[in-house]
Amino acid sequence: MTWLLETVALLLLLTLALGLIRIWRGPTIADRMLAAQLFGTTGVGLLLVLAELQQMPALRDVALVLALLAVMAVLAFVARVWRREPEDGTEEDPPT
Repeated sequence: MTWLLETVALLLLLTLALGLIRIWRGPTIADRMLAAQLFGTTGVGLLLVLAELQQMPALRDVALVLALLAVMAVLAFVARVWRREPEDGTEEDPPT
């Protein structure tokens, strides 16, 4: 069973490396944010696998904190990018 968890951990590390490439080369800021979100979810998975491999329950707590921080990062990104008005400054007619 350990070899399976070690293989999963290596695949998760490979996913993190691919996400790092997307952050570095990403054409838009949304691509970079999605790759950062990938870091959060993959990091949680990696921490949970390592917690099982090393028999360290504290890593599960760290994974939970990382998951919460990833959600906060997405909320901050959406709040920053969200636009309530059109960019050209014209107001749309309200629906009747």
